[in-house]
Amino acid sequence: MALKSSNLLRSHLFYGFLLKWRREKSRVMAKPLKFKGVDEELQKILDANMDEAPARRRAREAFKHIQLGLDHILFKTPLNGLKMKESYEMNSRGLEIFSKSWLPQTSYPKAMVFFCHGYGDTCTFFAEGIARKLASCGYGVFAMDYPGFGLSEGIHGYIHRFDWLVDDVIEQYTKIKENPEFQTLPCYLFGESLGGAVALKMHLKQPNAWSGACLVAPMCKIADDMVPPWILKQILIGVANILPKQKLVPQKDLAEAAFRDIKKRELTPYNVIAYKDKPRLRTALEMLRTTAEIEQNLEKVSLPILILHGENDIVTDPAVNKALYEKASSSDKNIILYKDAGHSLLEGEPDDMINRVFSDIISWLDEHSSNTAG
Repeated sequence: MALKSSNLLRSHLFYGFLLKWRREKSRVMAKPLKFKGVDEELQKILDANMDEAPARRRAREAFKHIQLGLDHILFKTPLNGLKMKESYEMNSRGLEIFSKSWLPQTSYPKAMVFFCHGYGDTCTFFAEGIARKLASCGYGVFAMDYPGFGLSEGIHGYIHRFDWLVDDVIEQYTKIKENPEFQTLPCYLFGESLGGAVALKMHLKQPNAWSGACLVAPMCKIADDMVPPWILKQILIGVANILPKQKLVPQKDLAEAAFRDIKKRELTPYNVIAYKDKPRLRTALEMLRTTAEIEQNLEKVSLPILILHGENDIVTDPAVNKALYEKASSSDKNIILYKDAGHSLLEGEPDDMINRVFSDIISWLDEHSSNTAG
């Protein structure tokens, strides 16, 4: 009898949720932002539906001169002495993948750094500044947009299987690693937030393929405050079987949650091809499933790792990253916790904190690249 009542309650909540979705369907899209000084033609490009890659590519091409001129410390690294290349390439799943590289122009790279971006993001905005900084310090940096994100093909913000996404990243980066020009260099993974989960999954799939990993606020567990209540999560699981691509998962304002510096937070809308709508049902469930899987396999992490996390992070759980440090079987591991800092250590903190985090990253890379070379 109790089981029957429970099923009736779940069915009632399920259909109530579907009715609410129908009422709100026209309002789930993020509201277009009006930028000052932008003419009507450009604004029309920015207001377009970004679900498919061509619209995102048009927006980025039309807006990039404004983006990279913003007053943010990440965009102040000089381009002099850097060699950059952008490309599109079809992968084995038939998806056109965007990638970019940044190399020192006058010297051989100390090592290769493979960047894994965060949820909803692209390697063409804040990641551009991170890559420039690393390349200016002598590293070859390679980045890609995951399928469905940034400039790569796929439905915007949709992850059908997280393992497929990880396999796509492995495929792309393996081709670069096998280039005779770079074969002898150490290869480091660099993952931010969800990109930290991608990097860890790559390592778990290829335990001996990487020289080390730098993990910035890695998504080993989504903070409890960012996860829907249990009963709502059960409803969402049911709805996801019918409407996997719908944007229905409640979510707090990520920029407000992740960026401590208010002036830097105000620049986040300029990342015009970032996914800013409510998470798609299947995507949210895949992220929850993946973090649960990683949390159960922390002891299998065996490569050299540097974990960087803000103590006040309310997006990803610092406690689980402390557990990663403690449980990882690696004999070469380090964790740095930054007092008062939030989630976006390299994008959303005051300049002095961003410089401090970069300094810690470069020091770790320099030490490990030197040891590997030697």
